[in-house]
Amino acid sequence: MLKGFKAFVLRGNIFDLAVAVVIGTAFTAVVTAVVTNLINPLIAAIGGANVKGLAIQINANNPSTVVHFDTVITAVINFVVIAAVVYFAFVMPVQRILARRKGGGTEADEIGPTDVELLTEIRDLLREQRSGGAGV
Repeated sequence: MLKGFKAFVLRGNIFDLAVAVVIGTAFTAVVTAVVTNLINPLIAAIGGANVKGLAIQINANNPSTVVHFDTVITAVINFVVIAAVVYFAFVMPVQRILARRKGGGTEADEIGPTDVELLTEIRDLLREQRSGGAGV
């Protein structure tokens, strides 16, 4: 059981995951600031003068019945921006580095011969054995 855990920890994926979580968390603050201070005012401008942002109050007498569409839009924008940065800044470079470490060959080089090529080679070897054995 400990061998499996040791292999999992030393495999490297857990370290990559930890780095991505830390960087993603740190970058979240930057994206939230940009969205809150730049994008939310633009969304609020679309909502009109009487409504704060893109919100609808279902019951005029109950302030807790406000549906905030702007908050959902902000969360989606945050997610897309953070996911894009983590992918392009961390995932893609790590994938390229790992591909270079594996040998840098193309996939066609790593695939090897096809089934038909192997069967043809086996057939030819069997023919050679039969013809060589009959002449002796």
